[in-house]
Amino acid sequence: MKYLCQVWLDEQVMAALSPSEQRELDRQSLAYDRELAERGHLLLASPLAPPDTALTLKVRQGKLTTTDGPFTESREHLGGFLLIEARDFTEATQLASQVPIARYGSIEVRALSDIPEHADLAPVDEAR
Repeated sequence: MKYLCQVWLDEQVMAALSPSEQRELDRQSLAYDRELAERGHLLLASPLAPPDTALTLKVRQGKLTTTDGPFTESREHLGGFLLIEARDFTEATQLASQVPIARYGSIEVRALSDIPEHADLAPVDEAR
């Protein structure tokens, strides 16, 4: 089963890290990503650009509106993610608990949900 592990960060906490602490955190994070990949659990992982580079859009009654940055008002922001494969929620939680950045932020673990109709969709023919 696939699980999305959302990495939530408080920018004030992250800004308080010294450059050497940040480098060490990056090193540990990449090492853990490699370990998860070697064990067959990691499907994809990536940090995200800062929230001030984001754009939130909505379409209501056919009209598009946009807001700079994330939509929610919060000290924490979505800082990255890991998409993992695990036997069950217990294993996914155990794997996520070892993500090094969890010491500074939080990790939300959520199972991906299947939409039955997706299986019925034909592959897109790129030659068209």
